[in-house]
Amino acid sequence: MSSMEQVLDILPAARKAADDLRDLLLANAVMIGEIPAATGNEQRRVDFLLQRFAESGLSSCSSDERRNGAALLPGSDGRRHILLATGADTGVPDDADQTVEVEPDRLVGPFVVDNSIALAVLATLPLLLERLQLRLRSHVLFLAAARSLGRGNLDGLKYFLANARAPVHFGLCLESVQLGRLNHACLGMLRGEIVCRLPDDYNWAQHGATGSIIPMNDVITRINRIPVPRRPFTSIVLGSIHGGISHQNIARQTTLGFEVRSESADILHEIRQRMEDLVAEVGAQSGLRVDLDFFARREPGGLDIGHPLVRCGRAVLERLGVTPTTYRTTSGMSAMVDRGIPALTVGVTTGERLGRLDEFDEACAIGPMAAGLAQLVGILLAMDGGHADGPA
Repeated sequence: MSSMEQVLDILPAARKAADDLRDLLLANAVMIGEIPAATGNEQRRVDFLLQRFAESGLSSCSSDERRNGAALLPGSDGRRHILLATGADTGVPDDADQTVEVEPDRLVGPFVVDNSIALAVLATLPLLLERLQLRLRSHVLFLAAARSLGRGNLDGLKYFLANARAPVHFGLCLESVQLGRLNHACLGMLRGEIVCRLPDDYNWAQHGATGSIIPMNDVITRINRIPVPRRPFTSIVLGSIHGGISHQNIARQTTLGFEVRSESADILHEIRQRMEDLVAEVGAQSGLRVDLDFFARREPGGLDIGHPLVRCGRAVLERLGVTPTTYRTTSGMSAMVDRGIPALTVGVTTGERLGRLDEFDEACAIGPMAAGLAQLVGILLAMDGGHADGPA
């Protein structure tokens, strides 16, 4: 494409062609969503993606030592490489019911927005480009990255980038929701768990024995007292807590999962020290074993909001009638940022978790998916045409 305006002019046709592929996209989403893929056990889902890639005419379809699934859409000159990536794993246990229901205007199922829809888009995009008769000059790498969530800590994506045979010039991370997100930079992040355990010599018969839950409550109270500044933006997310087996039994072990996010690496370091101190203090006062494990860390960084790539992303969304929302993220894009790769994270549809749904179940809208696919066409063309060039 010789100009950004020509890129934008193709978007209505891209949206219509994407809408014509709706049945295929939904079929891919259902089949992907119903394949168990807990973190570290993604092989069946990756194999399905590789089969879809091959059927779409992509080359070099293969998995690596980390069980990433990758394929190549060759460009006409191949001087640049664009990486299009999303996570292959899900937070649903392998033994859970993973049925995905197709309703008239939405899909409902366990973690369909994390990340079955994005994977389905990855599988469908090559056919959309073919229907539009678009041949990019750049090579486009399609990646379903293993071990992305939780303790996986983006291991698959990091491994792929560390072992790539050619430099990646642009990155585009796909998330299922929300359409309109345009993440251009990453928050710093600390992810971990605090585990409170009863010692082997715990006196179960003593009056007032409380087990591990009450000391964990003390931990949570102390965490909530940690000063959290508004600027630079900082938050502490207490995402999960598990403890005990029944109403009448004292809990032997309680586990708290948390994530600390901040625009400042210094603040992350300060909060880490505070958490280490409070855990040590609660352990000493309660006589229980209280362990703190930070198993994931990401550094803040990314593109300025005025970078040409961000401007191109905004122009694409606005032409599609979607309001861009720019904010910092903790998505897989951080692995690209760490390597100085200009990158964005975008969403492909809208979704929600309703009160009537089970804990794992999520719902996502079908209608906006065409715009979600069309935006990828526009951003890829902008990257390919040099319109997104600028400092990393």
